Amino acid sequence: MLPSTFTEQKNVYFWPMTLKKITSYALLSLLLISGAAGCSFMHLSPQFGGEAKGERLKLMQASPNYEDGIFHNPVPTNMDMGFGGIVKMINSRLFDKTENQAPDWQLPVEKLDPGRLASAQDTATVLTWFGHSTFLIELDGKRLLVDPMLGERASPLSFLGPKRFTDELPITIEDLPFIDAVLISHDHYDHLDYGSIKKLAEKTGHFYVALGVGAHLERWDIPAEKITELDWWDEAELAGITFVATPARHFSGRGISDRMKTLWTSWVIQGKNEKIFFSGDTGYFDGFKEIGERYGPFDITLLECGQYNELWQSIHMMPEETVQAHLDLKGKLMMPIHWGAFTLAMHSWTDPIERVTKKARELNVPTTTPRIGEPIILNRSIPKSQWWE
Repeated sequence: MLPSTFTEQKNVYFWPMTLKKITSYALLSLLLISGAAGCSFMHLSPQFGGEAKGERLKLMQASPNYEDGIFHNPVPTNMDMGFGGIVKMINSRLFDKTENQAPDWQLPVEKLDPGRLASAQDTATVLTWFGHSTFLIELDGKRLLVDPMLGERASPLSFLGPKRFTDELPITIEDLPFIDAVLISHDHYDHLDYGSIKKLAEKTGHFYVALGVGAHLERWDIPAEKITELDWWDEAELAGITFVATPARHFSGRGISDRMKTLWTSWVIQGKNEKIFFSGDTGYFDGFKEIGERYGPFDITLLECGQYNELWQSIHMMPEETVQAHLDLKGKLMMPIHWGAFTLAMHSWTDPIERVTKKARELNVPTTTPRIGEPIILNRSIPKSQWWE
């Protein structure tokens, strides 16, 4: 028979260990259940998009920019913030919140006349900004929508995620006339919106997207014959308008396991007389100079300026870099984009436009700053008000 003191010591030792094991198993089970539920939710929810297979996957695998199952940036790009960077970001989110991250007043939105749009002729090139990176471009008698994120939240969830600053858009999707082409730079939620694409499907002639993004559209019931996927430097033509997918320095992904599984791109849009450059999302890199040499000069550059941070400077330009990119591209008129609609970074909502316009003045770069919905008519009407003040 064991001494009572040994039995007591054994019981004291045994029960805490048992409780630790039970707690550990319970936490592990909870994590596994949560993970399985999350994966099932993503698999069953169409807004997360589709996975490239068959001929689409073969086309991706043939790309010189595709290796080891993912696409790669045109220059070495380290997107790992490291442990210190993650801690810094969390601290900033929790304790060092920047003031004025969203407007505390109702931003002005000019309304578009559906009748005018429906009867538009090819006598002028008109660009209308919807906030962030969304544009309606009227060029050579055709209507183009670029990165049509027209939903309320930049998120896969309708009730959670960054909410649009304005309650209204210049025009609803329902009131838009027929759209000849939609161009999509990459598959992040603030550029590719499930709800918007579903509503645009019946009134859009064709979709031009980066490699792999077509899988999302097909899952959302866009017919394959209405989708053209392009690699960097590929060209496509629509009624005399040329679209060129040009390099960008960014990444892609809509879920937890598809990072860089589809391509990201900038766009050259070349009409009969005018050329437009649209940056999509990108960090600064020497590729702007090459694009400028190949396709410049541009009548207008629509360049990312917003949602930046020193922790991810390689994939989002700082405002001063935006101006340099415009110069590299041999642009005539610059418009800063990727701001004015959502809070996706920790700077104030006006910091991008204040910094970029200051640098543009220093370097004598002509800049247009339209209100949301206010038309830019190339060679005729160039808005320059400081409406954000």
